[in-house]
Formats: sequence, C-alpha cells, structure tokens
Amino acid sequence: MEVYKQSMNLVTDVYKLTKKLPNEEKFGLISQMRRAVVSIVSNIAEGSARKNAKEYIQFLYMSLGSLSELKTQVEVCCRLNFIDENTEMENEIHYINSMLSGLITSLKKKV
Repeated sequence: MEVYKQSMNLVTDVYKLTKKLPNEEKFGLISQMRRAVVSIVSNIAEGSARKNAKEYIQFLYMSLGSLSELKTQVEVCCRLNFIDENTEMENEIHYINSMLSGLITSLKKKV
C-alpha cells in the first residue's frame, strides 16, 4: 500500500531530522515528533487489519490528526531556527495527507 510505504519513509526522515535538534528538546519536540510520526504509520497498519471499512476509516482519521500534529511541530522547529525551512518534508506531509484523504473518500463509498 503506497500510503503506508510513504509514511514509513516519513518516519525515517523525521528520525534523521530530530537527531539534529538541540539536546534540551529530547523530552519536548524530539519526543513529540517521533511519537506523532510513528502514530501515523501505526494507525494505518492497525486500521488496515480491521474487519470493516468503518473501523479502517476511523484509524485513517487518527493518522491524519497525527500528520497535522507533525506538520505543526516541523513549523515550530523552523520558527525556532532549529532547522532550515524544510520544504521537502512539508511536500512529503502534503502528499501523505492527500493519499490518506483519497483513501478515506474511497472507503466511504464502500460503507
């Protein structure tokens, strides 16, 4: 599944990015960003294992929420000058958002 694969790539990218953040953010932004990105892919995986589309959709909405959280955290990092503006990651987040939204729309037609 493409959205799962892209989300796993985002996990790797976020872990690489957070290694560059200041050590004092270990229990702040670093922890929050890693938790959010792992939540995205975990909810996709758990939802896809459910027996019906309604449950799957609910997990996909949770993934969207975590993705929005991550987008905000990346912006915070940019505003605090912890990282340079990260257009590539922002594009990756936007792409995953589009794929998740499309999948939800597709599944809703089956419910």
